[in-house]
Amino acid sequence: MPTRTLQIPTTDGQADAFAVFPDRGERHPGVLMYADGFGIRPVLREMARELAGHGYYVLVPNLFYRHGPAPVIELPEHIGEEVRPAVFAQLMPLIEAHTTERVLSDADAYLRFLTTQPEVGAGPVAVTGYCIGGLLAMRTAAAHPGQVAAVAGFHGPVGADGPDSLRRLLSKLTAQVHLGHAEGDMTPEAISELNQALDAAGVDYTSEIYPGTVHGFTMSDTDAFDPNALQRHWDRLLPLLDRTLANNGRSSPETNPKYTAPAPLANQLRAARAGR
Repeated sequence: MPTRTLQIPTTDGQADAFAVFPDRGERHPGVLMYADGFGIRPVLREMARELAGHGYYVLVPNLFYRHGPAPVIELPEHIGEEVRPAVFAQLMPLIEAHTTERVLSDADAYLRFLTTQPEVGAGPVAVTGYCIGGLLAMRTAAAHPGQVAAVAGFHGPVGADGPDSLRRLLSKLTAQVHLGHAEGDMTPEAISELNQALDAAGVDYTSEIYPGTVHGFTMSDTDAFDPNALQRHWDRLLPLLDRTLANNGRSSPETNPKYTAPAPLANQLRAARAGR
């Protein structure tokens, strides 16, 4: 499956990125994937390959390109609890510098680039994100109604900016939404407020807590990784993309109702369940 290293022109320079897509000589629906706060690393490349294997062109930009190419900071192979404080001490200034204005400006550039690639079909695209990337995905979808047909966020801080900001965000949203929360990411009251705001805005959505999870549950290079929750993530994400991008070269959801993890991810799931 082809993987390309790319440079995306933005108003502030060149954002390094990579893209993965099926090698079938066809055009495919586009998906913009936002990384979590740790950024581009092997686990993100593997997840992008898994998604591309279902018939999508997946673009993953370096969110912190203004500070250098990915990896912007040196990351251990496994980001365990003992190293998280030191890693976040380096990352927080980058995250805090990534203002809403930068997010929206970059989103314009990423979607413009994605939709003009020769391997990407005409029609709507989807956006997905993890942790802080989930919030960026929601902001991107709200800023591009009509162009973004689906948005998914996993263990992300959606609603963290307060109810007024959340209402403004949701008032512009036309995409179908799935939000997968970790237990402890939000209080029950906060999730209730979020769901009420989604209802009030008339958003077509699902919003659920993934049982027994902690923040970061999709990422296999962290202590938070939960193989069952990763499976649930795919089982929610893929049908959403099938439904919303069906007219852009995708089959109907009935032809792919449930995700089956291919190797090497299937081996990884089995090993995790066996406690190895």
